[in-house]
Amino acid sequence: MRLSDTRFLLALTAAAAPVAGHAYGQYWHGLLVFFVIVPIMDLFLGRSTAPAAAEEMRRLETSVLFRAILYAWVPLQLGLILWGSALIGKLEGADAVLFTLSVGLATGATGITIAHELGHKRPALERFLSRLLLVTVSYGHFTVEHNRGHHVRVATPEDPASARYGEGFWRFLPRTLAGSFMDSLKIDKEEVIRVWAATFAVAATLGLAFGPRAVAFFFGQSAMAVMLLEAVNYIEHYGLERKKLADGRYERPAARHAWDAYERLSNCFLVHLQRHADHHLNPMRPYAALQPQAESPKLPTGYAGMVPIALLPPLWFAVMNPRVPRG
Repeated sequence: MRLSDTRFLLALTAAAAPVAGHAYGQYWHGLLVFFVIVPIMDLFLGRSTAPAAAEEMRRLETSVLFRAILYAWVPLQLGLILWGSALIGKLEGADAVLFTLSVGLATGATGITIAHELGHKRPALERFLSRLLLVTVSYGHFTVEHNRGHHVRVATPEDPASARYGEGFWRFLPRTLAGSFMDSLKIDKEEVIRVWAATFAVAATLGLAFGPRAVAFFFGQSAMAVMLLEAVNYIEHYGLERKKLADGRYERPAARHAWDAYERLSNCFLVHLQRHADHHLNPMRPYAALQPQAESPKLPTGYAGMVPIALLPPLWFAVMNPRVPRG
């Protein structure tokens, strides 16, 4: 193990943001860190664009530390939701709302990202942990649709998780929520029923233990986590299209069909999710080994900076439309 390998431990610090916010009575703490401080630090720390040599790739693909980081997040997320459910009854007004959003930021930015990584792996334990994390943000059907739907139809009109050119986020959001859920039912209805039954069981248990405000907190942090996920989905493929061939099929997915961002800091927090083109080319490749792709279009900054822009469609179009490859 090298000292640089510990950089991905930053992902685990997301769980500390709501705790620190509560300790200091500053419930906006996590939002400030992720959406303001991280983008500013991304500008100063720059990008990492050098590909790894073959020997280094083998080491990155087999390191136990990188897998252990994924496992370590699971008790942190479960503990955060349990603690938040117990605490929310003591908070009022804006504090309760901001605290719920800060927990949702952690479970969305880190939790769903790690669930996404685990859900692409073969070991049954990792797939189970992925579903467990997704159940606790009320989005258990994500892995079903993402692995067997999105990865097949990415950058085509048939994919509800690929944003179209000129489509604002607030138009994309209801389309992807409804489309992804309906597609997941078509792919594996029984699995979708199981994970949603588990979600309602968790909510009911929290309600019995801590009262109705805990149920509101659970679904509130879930809503924040899911909106953040879908904002990232919106960013990852906005305006990119695979060509339809003469036989009616689409060309194979390529690096040019996903936006990449190589900012050092946000890639550590998001366990290389921003190296998204390589993820689509090699979905089973461990996150630490994902490589920059010369052919992929590049975002002007990392996801932490792009999400606030995505929430303001006129600003998004001004920043991104000139960058979208056309023709």
